[in-house]
Amino acid sequence: MSREAGDQGTGAMEALYPFLYSDSSDLADLMAEVRASTQAKTKEIAELFAFGNGGSATDAQELATLFLSPGGDAAALPAFGLANDTSVVTALCNDVGVDVVFARQLAAFGRREDIAVGLSTSGNSENLIRAFAEASRHGMLTVGLAGYEGGAMAEVDTIDYLFVAPSTSVHRIQEAQTTIYHVLWELTLAAFAPRRIPGRP
Repeated sequence: MSREAGDQGTGAMEALYPFLYSDSSDLADLMAEVRASTQAKTKEIAELFAFGNGGSATDAQELATLFLSPGGDAAALPAFGLANDTSVVTALCNDVGVDVVFARQLAAFGRREDIAVGLSTSGNSENLIRAFAEASRHGMLTVGLAGYEGGAMAEVDTIDYLFVAPSTSVHRIQEAQTTIYHVLWELTLAAFAPRRIPGRP
């Protein structure tokens, strides 16, 4: 690595973590700076939690992957599919019950700034209904994707935005839901894209 590249790397690190390069030898001041920096960075992060059962679990995993690996110049955004960790899922199903498999994870990891997205073809999955209740209790933004007429998901007040694919065909419902979450992902990317000043590249 060239000296210039090394200097640029140090400059970038100093910009991110100024307390590491400060002249202060006071441990209390240093710890206060570390704490403030950590809190500021934490406030900037909103995580997306996606969940569903069966084929909808696969769609939830794809949605999380879209955010984690958007491709091109887009920045990755934190996301997690709640059915991805088989150890956690099987432990919760075995020790507590299938109905709380998503709610328990949201209770452990969810914060007010986070987003919970649940997918169900029927709209009647009890573990999704409980997950939305838990997410709402934590102040998370909740988004539901359902089929038919929305099922139980259309009857609860814990889903902020519900998208219903009005069909009785599971195939058509899943196709519509795939389109919906891809559009939501594209809108998110557009919202996070650097704003361009007219007349400048």
